[in-house]
Amino acid sequence: MTTAYSQPSTERVPGRAWTVRITGHSDRSATVSCSTPACRMPPRSKDLAALRAFAARHAAAHARAATVRPRAWCHCGSQRCAAHPDARTHCAGAVLLILRHDATVGRVWSVEEVCEACAPLLAHATVLARAAQPRRRAAQPTAAQAPVQVPAARPGIPGGFSAPATGPAEVEGRTAPARRGRRAPQRPRRRGPGQSR
Repeated sequence: MTTAYSQPSTERVPGRAWTVRITGHSDRSATVSCSTPACRMPPRSKDLAALRAFAARHAAAHARAATVRPRAWCHCGSQRCAAHPDARTHCAGAVLLILRHDATVGRVWSVEEVCEACAPLLAHATVLARAAQPRRRAAQPTAAQAPVQVPAARPGIPGGFSAPATGPAEVEGRTAPARRGRRAPQRPRRRGPGQSR
């Protein structure tokens, strides 16, 4: 049985968005809808305050349940930054989870994964969370990356030279050559007159 080392994927994933919306009707009643089809919504009602409170709690529940993904694309950027058309920027930085809600209108709550560059440009946005930075692990040697072995220090010889690069077994088995006495360099003798070579 072989075990494969799995590394987290480096592929980008689309930024998520959840939108909770109150829609009014001609009979002065309203309904709450969510962009997630599986969510259960209250029935149509004329109690607008209760519907607003429900919508705010529902958006907050989506924000609490979401874990911000560090590899997510900016949701705003995927919409071609239509939420801030007057301030163009390039998507960059960490991924943030924001809540967009204009309290004066009070009909739409949006929870979105956006980048650090777009977040300050979005009107009525509050940062709720930031993507956790992946922990850097100490590099573990793999089969392809065997640990580098540093050769043992060679025995030193006075004068700044070192012993030849041989293994310890070779050094032990060898006998040191006999030392020769140093001779002073010989000066050429002067030849006297009449001496031939």
